[in-house]
Amino acid sequence: MGNNYDIILIGLVAVFLILRLRAVLGKRTGNERPPARDPFTPPTNPPAAQPRLGDPPSNANGGSDNVIPLPTPAPRQSSPTSGPGGIRATVLPTASAGVAAIRAADPSFEAVPFTGGARAAFGTIVEAFAKGDTSTLRPLLDGPTFASFDGEITARATRREKREVTLIGFEASDVAQAALQGDDALVTVRFISEQIQVTRDADGQIVDGNPNEVVKAVDLWTFRRDTKSKDPNWVLTKTESEG
Repeated sequence: MGNNYDIILIGLVAVFLILRLRAVLGKRTGNERPPARDPFTPPTNPPAAQPRLGDPPSNANGGSDNVIPLPTPAPRQSSPTSGPGGIRATVLPTASAGVAAIRAADPSFEAVPFTGGARAAFGTIVEAFAKGDTSTLRPLLDGPTFASFDGEITARATRREKREVTLIGFEASDVAQAALQGDDALVTVRFISEQIQVTRDADGQIVDGNPNEVVKAVDLWTFRRDTKSKDPNWVLTKTESEG
């Protein structure tokens, strides 16, 4: 009979221990390890992060892009101006073939830079002609052209007249014609300039022009140079006026 009490007592103790263990094992303490992931189950995508103030904007591909593309500037149109003051200096279509022929004979020839030298010659010749300075004119003109200028200077002196020309500036110096005749390069420049022109008599009275009026003059001057010569200088061979 005593053995039966011992067995019952042991059984009660075992039941008590089992109940206590279940009570403890059924509680979560926060230190439990996560269950192992089934390797055949595809991983789930992490939730998208919420944007925060100051974060760079996201692009359409989900990446971060803080570079703002600037608009591409429109291509600038090439300007035909050259020289100080925005003086137009172009090769007109009527001169294109001739310029090409001159360049074939003399590769150093550049039409637009040439007009800069032509403007300088224009100013020097106009001033020297007004003053009657034949020593300055002689090396700049060919024989027939110098003879024409010299004759006019002589006639003016005979009339005891004085010519005054003030060159205000240029609007344009375009290459209007060009040609290669044998070894001679011929280039015609169309000058558009602003001038004050006055002619006075022996008493200083104005016989032509107005000292207070600026006139626009359009002149066609033709220059020549031997492309085989080592002398780089051009000479004036012809002058005419438009209008």
